[in-house]
Amino acid sequence: MGHVHIVRDFPSPQEGFSRTVRVYTPDAYDSMPWHRFPVLYMHDGQNVFAHPESALFDTWCANLAMEEGVHHGHLEPWIIVAVDSGQGRLQEYSPWNDARGPLKARGEVYARFLVEQLKPLVDRHYRTRPGAQWTGAMGSSLGGLMSLYLGHRYPQVFGRIGALSPTVMWSEGRLFAEWRAHHRSWTRIYLDAGAQEFIHADGLPLHYGQATRAFYDHLKGLGYADHEVSLILEPGGEHHEKDWQRRLPVAMRWLLS
Repeated sequence: MGHVHIVRDFPSPQEGFSRTVRVYTPDAYDSMPWHRFPVLYMHDGQNVFAHPESALFDTWCANLAMEEGVHHGHLEPWIIVAVDSGQGRLQEYSPWNDARGPLKARGEVYARFLVEQLKPLVDRHYRTRPGAQWTGAMGSSLGGLMSLYLGHRYPQVFGRIGALSPTVMWSEGRLFAEWRAHHRSWTRIYLDAGAQEFIHADGLPLHYGQATRAFYDHLKGLGYADHEVSLILEPGGEHHEKDWQRRLPVAMRWLLS
């Protein structure tokens, strides 16, 4: 079922501290030594894999979902690089300051760590396909927002974006205002949420189903075609790892195939 390699104290000079990075190599990585593999970068790495050293019991089980997809012929094997969130998750997954409070965004610095530090090292040390068509970013909640930000800010690096229950309403919907045009580059964007998904975050009401539908409509209005953007609104879906774990195989099949 492949291997999960945990790299602790991975330096992030852009941010001024070190991170934990978890690299999953699929079973085919060892059995096909001549082959080069696409790479999916995921946020909240401590919650991504079915592994004894993951932080939660209800993780995404992304390694199991990948191997199942490959086994059934739905996917080709991908390397998955999962970056643990650090101290101040709200700040590091926020691309912009929040006008309503004292939040100081560090999302752009985190994005630079991925683009300038982590991805070049992964491409040097693993047999990857480095082009944007073969490089994805995926996350949930604010990790979904950060994935969309990466696709918007660095389309030449990340061509496939998976945003599960993305917090697109963050910073008063700044992502809508920033994403003003079709990038006119190879793009695939997967969006999902619970149809009625809703939470309160420090008194701020977040309507995930409504906002994700609105952002999908926004992208369609900019000219993104059906083969470039997909939306799934799951009846009864909630804001929890169990829900993202359940939807992940569908997300992977559309986004990575």
